[in-house]
Amino acid sequence: MTTWVLQEGDRPLVISLPHTGTDLPPAVLAQGVRADLAIVDTDWRVDQLYDFARSLGATLVRTPFSRSVIDVNRDPSGASLYPGQATTGLVPTTTFDGTRLYTGPDPSGEAIAQRRQDYFDPYHAALGTQIDRLRHRHGRVVLYDAHSIRSDVPRLFAGTLPVFNIGTFGGAAADPVLAERVGTACLATGESVVLNGRFQGGWITRHYGRPSHGVHAVQMELAQRLYMNEADPADPAPEQFERAEAMLRRVITAILGWVDADRD
Repeated sequence: MTTWVLQEGDRPLVISLPHTGTDLPPAVLAQGVRADLAIVDTDWRVDQLYDFARSLGATLVRTPFSRSVIDVNRDPSGASLYPGQATTGLVPTTTFDGTRLYTGPDPSGEAIAQRRQDYFDPYHAALGTQIDRLRHRHGRVVLYDAHSIRSDVPRLFAGTLPVFNIGTFGGAAADPVLAERVGTACLATGESVVLNGRFQGGWITRHYGRPSHGVHAVQMELAQRLYMNEADPADPAPEQFERAEAMLRRVITAILGWVDADRD
């Protein structure tokens, strides 16, 4: 069983893709999850958006499983990333809109522990190994956690989300100069940008981002209207996609430029 997919590069950049998968294992389906709802909050085609980064030497790590199986970007203790605000948990029981995912009881503690062992832990073992490999080789490394979400999800945030939502956990997970470089690259596209707004970075950004230890973590949450037809995820929207890809190439190039300049 493949629980993670690795495309290894040599530059000091790891791109994490934790929510692009749609696979639902038979054991999870047997526990009553609704297959039609379990994939609605997927970060559609984000892995394809960043495929160009392989040619720049980045390392890409993704999981093929749906976030509804277990969310590898949530605190494994079950603690909320945003206390007092609506969110989804380590093993989601609702969609972003609040619709129940299970036809019967929610997964038991035993089921959650098994999913963590089967899917969560292997993903983070692979991700941590790649971060350590590149940090030891280059002295420091950037972890870029790549996401997308619908522009309007009233249960999670008021109004329409900016296009580029950059998170560094309030500045704790990355050098502020790096965050500024990313923000400048996004602003140059002419699209709306926010730093450490509604999305400050999930557990991946918060857990791995240790600037004093040479690991700088940045989460990018894209509003899906940038690159796709939000009403129909199956619509390839090639012109939007190509335009967004060019914008993200600018962002990734800016990150690599920061790393290279910092090492000189």
